[in-house]
Amino acid sequence: MTVIDPTAHIADGATVGPQSTIGPYCEIGPNVTIGEGCTLVAHVHVTGHTSIGWRTRIYPFTSLGTPPQSVKYRGGPTRLEIGTGCDIREHVTMNLGTEDGGGLTRVGDRGFFMVGTHVGHDCHVGDDVIMANNAVLGGHVRLGNRVVLGGASAIHQFVRIGESAMVSGVSGVGADIIPFGFAIGQRAVLDGLNVVGLRRRGLTRDDIRRLREAYRALFLGPGVFRERLARIEREFAGDALVGIVLDFIRAGQNRPLMHAAIESAPAGGDAASGGGS
Repeated sequence: MTVIDPTAHIADGATVGPQSTIGPYCEIGPNVTIGEGCTLVAHVHVTGHTSIGWRTRIYPFTSLGTPPQSVKYRGGPTRLEIGTGCDIREHVTMNLGTEDGGGLTRVGDRGFFMVGTHVGHDCHVGDDVIMANNAVLGGHVRLGNRVVLGGASAIHQFVRIGESAMVSGVSGVGADIIPFGFAIGQRAVLDGLNVVGLRRRGLTRDDIRRLREAYRALFLGPGVFRERLARIEREFAGDALVGIVLDFIRAGQNRPLMHAAIESAPAGGDAASGGGS
């Protein structure tokens, strides 16, 4: 049975799925679709052309589907799509897309968005992503599956962060981060691999060893980066995990690729050991 508090306001045209709970003082706009089994705890504002997947839980003072914070937005019927099983905590904001950016902001399944996080216009956020308190995404950011962003981290517009990468807290990210990478610093740089995250994902010791070897050769080896990249493509041909990293690098377009703090260090240096949580 769907339960709607008498103080909530649901506009004509909105759709609320079965077994959902709409708590006190929630405001739901006419173009909103809320999936089955969702919970809006209280004081939740959902507007715009927004859809929310089943069994997502949204906490007080969250605002979803508001217009993009972009001077290029022209008021069109752009969208926000949120996947299933997400946990969206207090004071989270997620904006619609823009006409020039594809018209869609998309958030995947099972995301955990802690207090005060922000997903900007035209972002595409993968599955099982964690954004800790006050982490923010500028417009057009791409986060792969299982990315973890530490508290108060800030991601520049158009940046891509590859799958299973981690960004330390209070880090500013202005460049693309390779899949499985670990970035840290006020102006973040690569500091190895997200080894703990890789273990949690179920990768074997041999998997992690090969990724470390490729990382060291690519970011800490001799020669210019272009030459090192070509060498890795030859030496690790057919390796699926390294292939994910190489495909990510080749697809770069809008932002530079993030590098390690000190390149051309001896292979096997400490910077390749990685971190993460």
